[in-house]
Amino acid sequence: MNRRNLLKTVAAASLTPLPNLVRSTGTDILMKEIPGTGEYMPVIGMGTFKVFEIGDDIALRDQHTEVMRTFFNMGGGMVDTSPMYTVAEDVIGYALNKIGKPEGLISSSKVWNTTSDNSRAQFDKSLQSWDLDIFDVFMVHNVDVWNLHHEAVKSYKEGGEIRYLGISTSHGREAAKLEYLMKTQPLDFVQLTYNILDREIEDRLLPLAQERGIAIIANRPFQGGELFKHTANQPLPAWSSEIDCSNWAQILLKYVISHPEVTCAIPGTSKIAHMIENMGALTGVLPGTGMRATMRKHFDSLV
Repeated sequence: MNRRNLLKTVAAASLTPLPNLVRSTGTDILMKEIPGTGEYMPVIGMGTFKVFEIGDDIALRDQHTEVMRTFFNMGGGMVDTSPMYTVAEDVIGYALNKIGKPEGLISSSKVWNTTSDNSRAQFDKSLQSWDLDIFDVFMVHNVDVWNLHHEAVKSYKEGGEIRYLGISTSHGREAAKLEYLMKTQPLDFVQLTYNILDREIEDRLLPLAQERGIAIIANRPFQGGELFKHTANQPLPAWSSEIDCSNWAQILLKYVISHPEVTCAIPGTSKIAHMIENMGALTGVLPGTGMRATMRKHFDSLV
């Protein structure tokens, strides 16, 4: 199945209460629609911040290649990175070439912290590192440099060098500026921080994304690993089996991806065992409104 078919081939009979959610034909992988396009993508992606910043060590690069292989073997799609993550793009390119460029890949990168004159050079370097001709998703990071780069990134889309245009933020920064850009700019994707404790975007930004037809990528779904400090030595809640979760990572991810306006979450890991845990959230039952309230209450009690 090639990438375009992966994005489009879904089983209509398996619709859930979330109107934009389907399960891929023959695999039961949870997928959501990229708003207004008729294309679908797996709801669990892969982040590379810190975990793929490993230098030139070939043994480490081979280890990370196996992590990425596991991701794709279990149904993953979006791999997200940035030039700001030191050598992460080069490591991704190394891994993808060893794996053989999986057809399910949804490539996502950014332009950041450079002058408008250097925007094109950074874009070309990213394409070269990945060994790609086009990016599926390309974003400006972050709202403070949008004015430096948005014309260039728009031209990449007009020229067919990227498929989707977006903007990314982290740690809940500059929410007011982001809201303004979501209201006024032709954004296809927005990447922002969302997890079971960082829920501020539920009030304004996620409803705005629905109104404007913007896909949402949730970064820091584990709050950079901090959320696991609250679950250490804690038994799984009795209700975890009701949503097909066998570990805390899956509980945390299913809270994020069960929000109707979240298209994809991008947890990062450098360990195969953790990747297997994460990808377990890509199948099974998603929590509804009542269960999400139960999950919030339970987790808040641990903090």
